[in-house]
Amino acid sequence: MAAATSLKRRTRAPKPISPLSLTGSSDEEREYDETFCEECRSGDAADELLLCDKCDRGFHLFCLRPILVSVPKGLWFCPPCSNLKKPKKFPLIQTKIIDFFRVQRSSDLTQKSKSGNQRTRKRAGTLVVSKKKRKLLSFKPTEDPARRLEQMASLATALTATGTDFSNELTYMPGMAPRSANCPRIEKGGMQVLSREDTETLNLCKNMMERGEWPPLMVVFDSQEGFTVEADRYIKDFTIITEYTGDVDYLRNRENDDGDSMMTLISAVDPSQSLVICPDKRSNIARFINGINNHTPNGKKKQNLKCVRYNVNGECRVLLIANRDIPKGERLYYDYNGQEHEYPTQHFV
Repeated sequence: MAAATSLKRRTRAPKPISPLSLTGSSDEEREYDETFCEECRSGDAADELLLCDKCDRGFHLFCLRPILVSVPKGLWFCPPCSNLKKPKKFPLIQTKIIDFFRVQRSSDLTQKSKSGNQRTRKRAGTLVVSKKKRKLLSFKPTEDPARRLEQMASLATALTATGTDFSNELTYMPGMAPRSANCPRIEKGGMQVLSREDTETLNLCKNMMERGEWPPLMVVFDSQEGFTVEADRYIKDFTIITEYTGDVDYLRNRENDDGDSMMTLISAVDPSQSLVICPDKRSNIARFINGINNHTPNGKKKQNLKCVRYNVNGECRVLLIANRDIPKGERLYYDYNGQEHEYPTQHFV
């Protein structure tokens, strides 16, 4: 879901021109004419050349590390002026992690939940059916409790660094779209209904997380991509990775928002009823799963997740599902656009 961003003064940096053409130009025009990117030393792609609001030096969106997808709203400071540092790791302390994610107190992350593991194995077995009738699979938590704590701490690190509260549900805040607006029947072209069995699998995933039986995912910080997510164990095709969560709002309220992770919830026949998920204040691990560069063949090859919107008990929900087997250590990627092709992914790695 692409946020519409208007060009601001700091992005209007024309290509460098010869000294002869400066005759009659004002000092301000000369300043813009001489602007170039500090990384690639080029003044090309002027509409994507940001000027720091502190030092006035220029940087292309696609030359920054981590890259920026769109022009930020409000003040922007370049890496040297913002003194960006590697995020401080969340303390690997069980009680702090339990409190952060509001894990049920009856659950002890240092012990295996035998009943939960047995139930997971039983459900997974019933989901192995013919390809025509394939059912969604629940994730399989890492067996090592200490490793699960590390997985949870990695997400807590990313959420803390971005000033985001953890939420594993869609949230409806005052002044935004009410829950009653989440009505799948207004989706243009209709919306597929999640089957009863797949709904049970989704609920099983939610219940496991509430008990501290975390999905096998690790959030890491990459100098080029920023926060990104890796599989911390083998994940089978058709496994539910996570649900996309955050604040639900009308698209019309967010058309000029610079949020880099907004997700379409409902694309309605009446555009005024279209909804988006905004994970900038409250979200889960879905916010840190990156998109592919769908403008290149190599980018498409990296895609290992599919984003699917379902009617779940009368409300629209967005799920990220493995679309092939994913080996341990592989980073997770999906196509932000789906079939809409509105989000600018040409600068994605």
